[in-house]
Amino acid sequence: MFDIMSMMNKVKEAQAKIKSAQQELIHLRAEGEAGAGMVRVVVNGERKVLDMFIDDSLVNAADKEMMKDLIVAATNYAMQSVEVKIKEKMKGATEGMMPNIPGMDFGNMF
Repeated sequence: MFDIMSMMNKVKEAQAKIKSAQQELIHLRAEGEAGAGMVRVVVNGERKVLDMFIDDSLVNAADKEMMKDLIVAATNYAMQSVEVKIKEKMKGATEGMMPNIPGMDFGNMF
């Protein structure tokens, strides 16, 4: 028999765990690099750039466009890396809490 009260309690518990996990996202870190490490960018779980390293060999007016491209590539890689970590964190927060309903992927809700 389907127990709606038990289901609602699990939903409330899952919501609390999700909120807690979301508050911890600020502590996640991911790094992206481009140009064999000449440009590195660090982002957090809130998808904010925290730090950037640019090799001195790139600081040249003639290389300005290349430097821009490398910064964009490194930032995008870091954002992709932290997205994976976010999904893992959120999946862990709800693991075992939600019912296994075929066709419903609760892990992609976040």
